[in-house]
Amino acid sequence: MLSNKLHDALNAQINAELWSAYLYLSMSMDAEAKGLKGVANWFYIQFREEQDHARIFMNYLLSRDCEVKLAPIAEVRTAWSSPLEMFRDTLEHEKKVTAMINNLAAIAAEDKDFASSNMLVWFIDEQVEEEENARGMIAACEAVEGNKFGLYMLDKELAARAYATPSPLAAKE
Repeated sequence: MLSNKLHDALNAQINAELWSAYLYLSMSMDAEAKGLKGVANWFYIQFREEQDHARIFMNYLLSRDCEVKLAPIAEVRTAWSSPLEMFRDTLEHEKKVTAMINNLAAIAAEDKDFASSNMLVWFIDEQVEEEENARGMIAACEAVEGNKFGLYMLDKELAARAYATPSPLAAKE
């Protein structure tokens, strides 16, 4: 059985993952409205990943015979001045998510909840990747800043990004 503290924190994380999905969907729609279909694709895939992250946490709570408590999702921003601003916001957001995941790991360690600690390892590794990807996109956007052809080529490259089901969910399929 999970401690009340960890149970509440995991439910808060589910809400945070769904808020993240909503944020990335908003970024995708803003990019699409500006004709940046590749940037829109990149953020739409992020949207799907965040939904899956929430589902992994939900599945985990259910597997531990705990209630999943869905809460309202707070409003998100709807417009950005450029893809660079979107990716900078993405990095800052992912740093906050990393802090939340680290907090979950600390609670699990404090509780000596080895099953939860083990489950969270995947998310800890995922957050390293999320921050690295955002930093890479910032560097790419900075490299083409002010160059319309460069932005066009970057947008075409981002259009090729494909979705991959996260391994904790793929293993259940």
